[in-house]
Amino acid sequence: MTLARILAGTSSVLATLTLSGCSLVWNCTDTTAEREEAGVRVEVVNTDGRPSGVTAEVLDWRREPHPQVPADGDQVHFDIRFQGLGEWNGPVVDVCAVDEERVVLGCQEVYAQETFGHLGKHTGDGWLGVEDPERTAEVLVIPNDRSDQDLRSCDQDMKDGGGIHPPDSPLPGDQL
Repeated sequence: MTLARILAGTSSVLATLTLSGCSLVWNCTDTTAEREEAGVRVEVVNTDGRPSGVTAEVLDWRREPHPQVPADGDQVHFDIRFQGLGEWNGPVVDVCAVDEERVVLGCQEVYAQETFGHLGKHTGDGWLGVEDPERTAEVLVIPNDRSDQDLRSCDQDMKDGGGIHPPDSPLPGDQL
């Protein structure tokens, strides 16, 4: 087989792949959304930064022993409400205990669909196990919807991965 015939065959295969919508080089990009400003009451934003129409609000918080593990001492117990939920499952947000300088003491993901209504429609509660609960000055919600956190990345799937991913959850010591 001559080099000319090999090149001609290769060109035909590449042309067929290109015309069929296939490509040998996938254009996959991963980006991470900016972390929005945390607050007691926030409007939840999608990964692209657009408002979702849902608000999340910490109604109250207190330090007290968890009823299932009272020997562990005080933890941070909070009540949360979501408003504006449609028929979809709802967002996933981070709720964080912070000190007076808004340094994170501990966070937990809260799923809107798990707010079953103990204080009313779309309300629920949660517990934050933090090392020094007495340092807690506030409990805040980060408005970024994290429900898209399981999107495949380019490293995992070059063809179908990529897109905008929510920011990582804050870690203890991060400033909000």
